[in-house]
Amino acid sequence: MNDLLAAHLTIAGHPIAWSEIIGNVFGLASAILGMRRKVWAWPVGIIGNVLLFLVFTGAAYGSESGHTLYGQAGRQVFFIITSVYGWWRWQQHKEHDPNGVAVEPRWATWRERAVVGVLWLAGVAILTPIFRSLGSYDPVWADAWIFVGSMVATYAMARGWVDFWLCWIAVDIVGVPVLVRAHFYPSAVLYAVYAGFVIWGFVVWLRLARASTDEAAAGAAERVPS
Repeated sequence: MNDLLAAHLTIAGHPIAWSEIIGNVFGLASAILGMRRKVWAWPVGIIGNVLLFLVFTGAAYGSESGHTLYGQAGRQVFFIITSVYGWWRWQQHKEHDPNGVAVEPRWATWRERAVVGVLWLAGVAILTPIFRSLGSYDPVWADAWIFVGSMVATYAMARGWVDFWLCWIAVDIVGVPVLVRAHFYPSAVLYAVYAGFVIWGFVVWLRLARASTDEAAAGAAERVPS
């Protein structure tokens, strides 16, 4: 296991762990499957989460591939937990949907957005001093922002909210600079790729949500007696 985790490429004098590269490939595959509303998005994502957890805690046990980012590592644990929930939720919806669709995208309500926004900011405020005491990489607030934002985005994806793509944009804007400074280059590149991919996914889910709303409106109109 140690040999596996230590295996790396050296690019421009910087060691890059194969586990980081492979973990991010699984992460990207999970995002693509999620955009296409495939249940397989969740188990594929779990594999990537396990690999990336080992990557981001690497410095704690002697790895030279980068600094320890407790927020980045901790969010992988949450991803696994939430992925189990999302996996179950999407599978249940698929089994009961007449068209076999795993999720029907919709916008979150204003109440749901308000709750998520408050929890996001509160989580950053609470976790920043905790991550700092653990020795997380500066700026520590950014690590906390990425951690909480990732939790929010993953939960919103499990719920089928179109808003989850916008949450990922907010995470990516902060995440790319932090990962570059901490020398996690494959993860930084993936975040940058996500920025474009997230916009694409947002458009796809937005169209699906609108189509679903139009279909529901048409069905309601047909039920109204003339």
